[in-house]
Amino acid sequence: MTQYTAMVLSEGGKPLVAERREIPVPGPGQALVHLSHASLNHRDLWIRKGSYGNIAGLPCVLGSDGFGTVEAVGSNTDRHWIGSSVVLFPALDWGDDDAAPCPAWRILGVPDAGTFAEYLLIPVAQLFAAPKGLTPEEAAALPLAGVTAHRALFRRGGLKGGEKVLITGIGGGTAHFLLQFAVAAGAQVWVTSASPEKIAAAKKLGAKGGVLYTSESWAEELIAMAGSFDLCVDSAAGSGWSGICELLKPAGRLVFFGATRGAPQIPMRKIFFKQLDLRGTSMGSPRDFQAMLDFTQEKNLRPVIDAVFPLENVEAALQRIEQGSQTGKIVLRMP
Repeated sequence: MTQYTAMVLSEGGKPLVAERREIPVPGPGQALVHLSHASLNHRDLWIRKGSYGNIAGLPCVLGSDGFGTVEAVGSNTDRHWIGSSVVLFPALDWGDDDAAPCPAWRILGVPDAGTFAEYLLIPVAQLFAAPKGLTPEEAAALPLAGVTAHRALFRRGGLKGGEKVLITGIGGGTAHFLLQFAVAAGAQVWVTSASPEKIAAAKKLGAKGGVLYTSESWAEELIAMAGSFDLCVDSAAGSGWSGICELLKPAGRLVFFGATRGAPQIPMRKIFFKQLDLRGTSMGSPRDFQAMLDFTQEKNLRPVIDAVFPLENVEAALQRIEQGSQTGKIVLRMP
């Protein structure tokens, strides 16, 4: 086979289209990975819908997460990778500073060709050995959401065993990793959701309980149920920050990595009188990624898989994310 299938987005608002492409040859410092599975993130949906505006790099293959086998390398010093099962670190050119990325940092899948394809040419520096014991679907689900969750909890959130943690918006992939990682670290975890079924599923993964954020009194209900919290990890913002800041203990931490419900309504007086910390985070460094992989293997954790779609059905997979009906990660299977 000299050609492979890739799902390409020509411009925001249009569907992804299958293209046949020539299999590339890796140059120095590059690896050719034969992907077996990829997984979706909200980033893919927002780019597909055109939510980022006239984004540079299109047309392009979307996808940040992937699992596969290294088929070829461009440098003799990298030949030990050939035949290895790998997961791909999706933060390109993060740099050497764990505190924050360098200006060249970007996420795999626009402007750089991503993982919604049978083959991918990628820098060798992005290759990491997959945790043992995971299925290909589970390994493909780990990268972006996993490193985001691990960094949010540990490097940025400073989580300690026994602390009480609130995770908002349980249901999506990153929220599930937050729950699994925090429980494995010995934290007491509560969740919010718009779905009673998703709260019930979270309890099966170790959550102590949860409330519906659609209730006007959700914060009061949670305080009555659990008391105050040491740490909250949020990706919604909007009006929810007022309740979160009410829930946090004095000197509590709010770590956030998104604003799906719009700009936050910031309760300034609560923040400065309670000495609260607001800590932004996004993705993670190569050291964060390796720490996440090690933690996953050490704790024998398995990503929650919601559904697996064939690569050519990527539009249906994106629609499932948009509907918000998933519990866990959605994965694509290559032909």
